[in-house]
Amino acid sequence: MKRVSLLLSLMLAFSLVLGGCATSEPELAPEPAPTEDTTDEEVLEVDPELVGTTVNVFAAYGGKEEIFDQFEEDTGIRIEFLDMSSGEVLARMQAEAGSPIGDIWFGGGVDSFIAADNEGLLERYVSPFAVNVPEEYKDADGAWTGISLVVVSVVFNTDVAEEKGAAIPETWEDLTKPEYAGELLMPDPSISGTAYTTLSGLLQTFGEDEGWELFSRLDANMPFYAQRGGEPPTAANMGEIMAGIAPGIATGADEGYPVVTVFPKDGTPWWPAPVAIMEGASNLEGAKVFVDWCLTKHGQEVLATHDPRPPVRDDVPMPQVLIDTGFPEADLMTIDFYEIGRIRDDVIDKWQKDFAAKK
Repeated sequence: MKRVSLLLSLMLAFSLVLGGCATSEPELAPEPAPTEDTTDEEVLEVDPELVGTTVNVFAAYGGKEEIFDQFEEDTGIRIEFLDMSSGEVLARMQAEAGSPIGDIWFGGGVDSFIAADNEGLLERYVSPFAVNVPEEYKDADGAWTGISLVVVSVVFNTDVAEEKGAAIPETWEDLTKPEYAGELLMPDPSISGTAYTTLSGLLQTFGEDEGWELFSRLDANMPFYAQRGGEPPTAANMGEIMAGIAPGIATGADEGYPVVTVFPKDGTPWWPAPVAIMEGASNLEGAKVFVDWCLTKHGQEVLATHDPRPPVRDDVPMPQVLIDTGFPEADLMTIDFYEIGRIRDDVIDKWQKDFAAKK
């Protein structure tokens, strides 16, 4: 497994269109190590002809290198990936509609997956392992399937807060206070699934008018919008800002940074992080194996180990770090994900006109 540059990925996609997927000499696929509660239904079978082939992945997921390494070890199928936010993947798929740009879309904002499905850009596939995933975490027709849950938190630097005499916020309303002026950072909603889900969650939870008014007051405390979901928590860790809106609980506290995780009491945005097969995938069968693997108990445990998020299967333990930060007590927003996917263009247009253009 190796990370490929944008140029290399474009060359690869072009070569796949012309010549198909290159394979190495077939060999027997390694079988995953069995566990005590492995059942016949949990055995992931890999066609030996897929061993040595490559699945091309667009990824927005933590710990992806380790996850892909384990998939390769378990199946013999190689992964080449490009790190790209969900908004960027959607824009590229729309621009290149009709031409396959990859095989798998791994992680990101579910709204972008829904928008892509509405435009016929995703391959429908219902994995046999999806039976273990609750209905609210997957598309009924197999356009996408949740592999984990993402919760939006606020990474808060207590040293910066002490210097400025600010208290740890408890609600979204707290973050609009003057003491947080210039100290709040979130990603660009037109690029980041984290930011778009946060914005649309506020609109659904508080109502459109009140939600936009609340966001306007939050915007007043933001000096700019970050280009990636990982930038705000990193900036908070480093003390460059006081509070960063972040996907998951990437606080950096375990690395010694003076930060805490805050789940706003007036509603914590969340979404199922999906995996999907791109329409026209060059290695369709390999892509199906990847989806299947992600949904096995073993695959879910690998995902939770390398990027601690709530798993979608109830037989996989919650990562301890989530428990330690108080996630089980978080008040998750009630969000209609299909609705936020439907109105995505309208919301982004308003944000760009009323907020982004003024930064």
